[in-house]
Formats: sequence, structure tokens, C-alpha cells
Amino acid sequence: MLTFPLAARYATYLLQSDLPLAVGEAEIPAGGPRWSERHLQCVWFDDRLRPAPLATTDGTPVTVLEPGRWNLEAGPDFRDATLETASGARVTGDVEVHVTPRDWDAHRHASNPHYRNLVAHVTYAAGPCPVTLPAHILRIPLAPALCGNPAFSFDDIDLAAYPHAVLPATPRPCSVALASQPDLAIALLDAAGEFRLQSKAGRLSARFRQSADSRQTLYEDLFAALGYKQNSAPFRRLAQRLPLREWDPDAGAANVYGRLLGASGLLPPPDDSADPALRPFVRSLWDYWWRHPIADPLTADAWIRHGLRPHNSPTRRLAAAAALFSGRHTIIDRLAVLPAMPPHAWFRSAVLLFESGARWPFWDDRLTLSGAPTPAAGALLGPNRIAAMLLNVVIPWFAAEDRLDPEVLAHLPPEDISAPVRATAFRLFGRDHNPSLLYANNGLRIQGLLQIHADFCLSARAGCVGCPLAERLA
Repeated sequence: MLTFPLAARYATYLLQSDLPLAVGEAEIPAGGPRWSERHLQCVWFDDRLRPAPLATTDGTPVTVLEPGRWNLEAGPDFRDATLETASGARVTGDVEVHVTPRDWDAHRHASNPHYRNLVAHVTYAAGPCPVTLPAHILRIPLAPALCGNPAFSFDDIDLAAYPHAVLPATPRPCSVALASQPDLAIALLDAAGEFRLQSKAGRLSARFRQSADSRQTLYEDLFAALGYKQNSAPFRRLAQRLPLREWDPDAGAANVYGRLLGASGLLPPPDDSADPALRPFVRSLWDYWWRHPIADPLTADAWIRHGLRPHNSPTRRLAAAAALFSGRHTIIDRLAVLPAMPPHAWFRSAVLLFESGARWPFWDDRLTLSGAPTPAAGALLGPNRIAAMLLNVVIPWFAAEDRLDPEVLAHLPPEDISAPVRATAFRLFGRDHNPSLLYANNGLRIQGLLQIHADFCLSARAGCVGCPLAERLA
């Protein structure tokens, strides 16, 4: 796998923390993917992610009535949770989340008075009981239930969507430290960006080793990227229900689209369109779906459809998927044979493959399958979504297979400046920094801001007190 030379530099910032699992990539069983303790916190907190039923390490069923309040100060990860055991007994108290049971001993929580009201220790794997964990604490491993759900993926969790501290408006310690060191600020972002891409490549490489079909793995990841953060999980489930190997290479985009819509539960009634010209097309989609159904299609309520721009609707994104994965040469086939070329040209060529692959003239003046035509509706995939798919899937894929020229990283186009990026940039560089000079035009540095946000700012305490990054920079 390609080695990212600057990633090791960023890793030294993570090693300064006395809570490495809260800010860094966590250790898990050999050969598995890489993810952080915060991913597990999200699973515990969100009942859409948390598997049920759960059980303790001795097999006793446990029901989570209330996961607790997410604690961003010192002490357990969640306060005032309520759990019910198989006997009907209810316990209320705090919950601590770790990747492995031994982390309890390693962090010396037993001697910390903040943990005196603990009722549950939640981990990924079971493992031996911590030496200092009180006997009455419920030990709840998540791995058995998560591994039994093929549709679950840590990559579908949007870490930025979960609670984080609201910091005061006074200058943050990082901005004070970096104000007079612009070169250090740029070096930090570049190193964090490489660390983020290296982590993505490592996760993908591990999944390749675990999977008997690496093409299916890429197919699922590209589908999840098409879904954007709101619908990445149902897109992944759809790719699992309609695996790549089952597609007829002679089926056109319209046939593939009909089957995707049918399997997604989003195929509209043929006579509901306000535009009569659409009705024959929708009937043709139904015809193909009826001839090629699947046993367990998704339902319409699996998708988030409200609050989305029309261009981001799952119906339109599925049209892009149909165009990319129909025919004898899918987007995976064409990317696999993309020749080596100068770094700036390589990325542009990869973008052009997506632009041409998702080209479907039918959609040039339509946003939906039910409304009137929309002149100049635009491409099925815009430049920002293509850039995100390349950064999150294609570049990690090429890096995992050691086929990426590292110089490509200097030519990554910028992504959208999201709320986490803005918030982290404010903490690092202060209110009056110039985004265009530091990161706004550089995709690698935006990736770096996202990595710093996940590692440090998401769990920051008020005033950034005790932040290991701020302490190291100072």
C-alpha cells in the first residue's frame, strides 16, 4: 500500500494525548478496518445505529431504554443512562465506551471519582474482564450484533452530526499559537490531510483482504458516496441487495435504473407524473422491475427525501448509479485501466470518466420523474460530488493498491466548505484568517481540517482546556 510520508508527522500530535482512543485511530483485531472510539460512541448514542438486542459478555440480554446524555467534560462518555436486564431489573447511571476492555485499566478509571456512578462498560469486542472493573458493572460488547448486520458500516457514520462542545468566542489556544507561524499552519493541514487519506486507504485495504470480491467492495463504497451523508446507508444496502455480479452487461441504463428504483422502493406510479410525456418511460421502468424483482427490496421510508436539494434526491442519484454501472464497462472497469500521467492530468482524467459515465441526456432537463421539465437541470453528478467520490473512494483505492502518484495530492480540487471545516478553521486560525490563503482552494488541506475536527474539536471541552493539539502547538 502507498505510504503517505506526512501522515507520520500528524500521528505524533495524536500520540501526545493521554486519551489516544478519543482522538486517534483505535486499535482493533488484526486484519480489521480502522475506526475511532467516537464511532462506537455514535453507535451507542443513536438508536438507528445501535443494534438490538444487546447482551452482556455472559449472554444476558440488555435493553437500552435511554443511552444517556453525551458527556463532553471529564468523566464517563454518557450520563444518566437507563438499562433493563432480562429479569426486568432497571439500572440507571453512567456508561463508559472503549474499543477494548483493557482500556479501562489502561486509563485508570477505577481510581477516578468521576466514574463512581458507572453502570455499564461498552466495548467493541468482549475480551478478558478488566482487572479493576467493579463486578457489578454490566459489560456489553457491540461486535456480536454489529458483525451480524451486513448492512452496517462504520464508514456510513457522519461523526460531525453528533453533539460537540460549543466553544466561547474568545481566541482559541491553537489560533494564538499559529498566528505567527503560517508555515506551521500549512504543514499541519497538509500532514492531517495525508493522515486522513492514509486512514481511508488502510480501511479499504483491510476490507479487500476480508472480502472475496474486491469489485463488490468498491461498488458498495461508490454507491454509499452517491448517497451523500443523508442516504449513504440505504445506498450501501441497495448495493448489497443488487450485487455488481448480478447485472446483465447487455442491460441499458434505463433497465438498470428500473431495477434500482424497484429495489429501493422509490419507483413511482406510472400515471402520477404531471408530465404525460414521462408516463411511457416510467411504465418501461416498471416492466423491467417486474421481470427482474428481488426478494427483499427496501421501502420508501428507508430514505431521507425531505430537506434535500432536488439534485441530491435519491431518485436522481440512482439515475447516476444506473448510468455508471450499466453496460459492459462500468466506472470501476474504466478507472482500473486509467493510465499513469502527470498528477494534474490524472485527476482531471478521473473526473472526466465520472462526467462521461454519468451522462444521460434524458435528465438534462429533468429533476424528477413526476414534475414538469426543468430547463438546464444540469448534470446528474456535479463537480463537488465527483470530487468527493474520488477523494473518499477512488484515491484510497489507488493508494491501497500502490498505484497512486503521491504528487496527485498537491492537485486535489477543493470540496465544499462545510460547517465542521469552518468551525475547525476558526479554532485553528481565528476569526480574521484568510481561507483562500490557507485551505479554501486546496482539497488536501480541507481533508486535513476534517481530520483535525474529528480527532480534536468534536470532543473539545469548553475553552479547549486540556486539548493535546493546542498543548503541542503551544
